[in-house]
Amino acid sequence: MKFFDTAIAGVKRIEMTPHGDERGLFARLYCPGEYATSGIEFTSVQINLSRNRHVHTLRGMHFQDAPHAEAKVVRVVRGAIYDVVLDLRPESRTYRKWTAATLNANDGNALFIPDGCAHGFMTLEPDTDVLYQMGRMYVPGHAQGVRWNDPAFGITWPAELAVIDAKDRAWALVS
Repeated sequence: MKFFDTAIAGVKRIEMTPHGDERGLFARLYCPGEYATSGIEFTSVQINLSRNRHVHTLRGMHFQDAPHAEAKVVRVVRGAIYDVVLDLRPESRTYRKWTAATLNANDGNALFIPDGCAHGFMTLEPDTDVLYQMGRMYVPGHAQGVRWNDPAFGITWPAELAVIDAKDRAWALVS
């Protein structure tokens, strides 16, 4: 694996380094030792799947409030997404800034998202599946969010959304 910093402190793009032959390829996707060497202290304790039928489905911007904040590794296993991370850590030098990456099943790359950041994505293809490795068990009652289109953050999305959950549409504006 190769790890690359992004515009947001602590958010890393993770590239798989496949080894291929006539059978296909093999790649390591998660290794706590390699993560630690790159500065990521993360142990996966739960794995979730988000299945999305329609192109331009928007999920987000989600986070868990303290002390139940969740670090995660996000990877697409079918299709493609425009993945957005918003820094909501007041002590961070990148507070209220965002970064985005296109993730797709073909390249197998991922994003590490530290706790204290909101996360959301828009599907770029129909029938897109997103795999989440979570660093903490989900605790009901602590889910929070901010609006995907809040002017306080100025997140730029690649297309008009086609599908969004009522709860995601209803998050209060920060601004």
